[in-house]
Amino acid sequence: MLNFTLKFGLWIPQIPGYPYISIGGAVASNVHGKSGGQYGTIRNAIKDILIFHKNHGWINLSNAENKKVFDLTIGGYGLTGTIVNVTLQLIDIEGFKFQTSIKKTNSIIEAVNYIKDNKEKNDLIYSWHRIVPNSKNFGDGFIYCNKTSLESKNKSLDLIKSCKPKFLSNLFYFCIWNNFSTKTFNNFFFNYHYYLKKKIYKDDFNNVMFPFLGKEFYFSSFGKKGFFESQFLVAYEKVESFLNDFRKLVNSHKPVITLFSLKGMCGEHKYLRFEGNMICLTFDVVRDQKNINFLNELDRLYIEYDVVPSIIKDSRLKKEVFDKCYRFANEFRKDLIDFDRNRFYKSELSDRLDL
Repeated sequence: MLNFTLKFGLWIPQIPGYPYISIGGAVASNVHGKSGGQYGTIRNAIKDILIFHKNHGWINLSNAENKKVFDLTIGGYGLTGTIVNVTLQLIDIEGFKFQTSIKKTNSIIEAVNYIKDNKEKNDLIYSWHRIVPNSKNFGDGFIYCNKTSLESKNKSLDLIKSCKPKFLSNLFYFCIWNNFSTKTFNNFFFNYHYYLKKKIYKDDFNNVMFPFLGKEFYFSSFGKKGFFESQFLVAYEKVESFLNDFRKLVNSHKPVITLFSLKGMCGEHKYLRFEGNMICLTFDVVRDQKNINFLNELDRLYIEYDVVPSIIKDSRLKKEVFDKCYRFANEFRKDLIDFDRNRFYKSELSDRLDL
């Protein structure tokens, strides 16, 4: 889609960090991108939807027509039927080049406060952190700010059609990540950005919006078992206490966290929507029993601090945790049954979470 719309200087900013996704999948997952703090999720860009349901047939959905099913469908994970057509409200893009600035941060909470205080001042703002158990520099890292550069409005942008995913599935059978290799790589990344990388530099559209495009090596490096990714929202007034308990868990379990980042989020949490005026935390861990034990313990913190975990990111999320974190879960179930009593559309996710 972007290959076409950007030729006319138009886009939707609510796009996730990898380009090979479908529009239907984006709507069903109510996706967001780096701009979540300013633009929220793709729900804010949707004008109307056409779905097909086995019993109900073709149904037009919008805020003015079949609104309840419209709301069930956006972020409904395909449970209302097949999404056939979507009309999006595009906006102007000011330019295809960015100016990126890097600021060192000494802790996660320092980055949280910076994002909260500056989310209106930059086009995109997010952070990267080192998570090393029992380390005095736990959570230090960098804050990245991407501002659109008005120097270039070139409509002949060379976008993603020339890029191919570079997965190396046959190269790594075993995971290369452990506490030593993760610490070594993160130290290298930190020192490169701190000592060698320019603090302000020009960047292009692909690199800013799709940071893992061309870097699929990262995903392959986890080997055949893959990895777990947890993404969740925490209220700003609770995040410092949450992070203190999070650090205690990390120091106790010593999970292999290969990537940890923050960004802002806005919106209204309803049904299964991953939305709210909160801070969004994301991290990746190696898929092994030690890290599963850590994540299971982290579930208790989710419940204690009214955290909203991402359904689409965390494939091991249990119904018991989901029900306590998603206060509109039963309302979603009830309204979905009212629409589709026979529950024709199901998935592993719907079975696991009893949707």
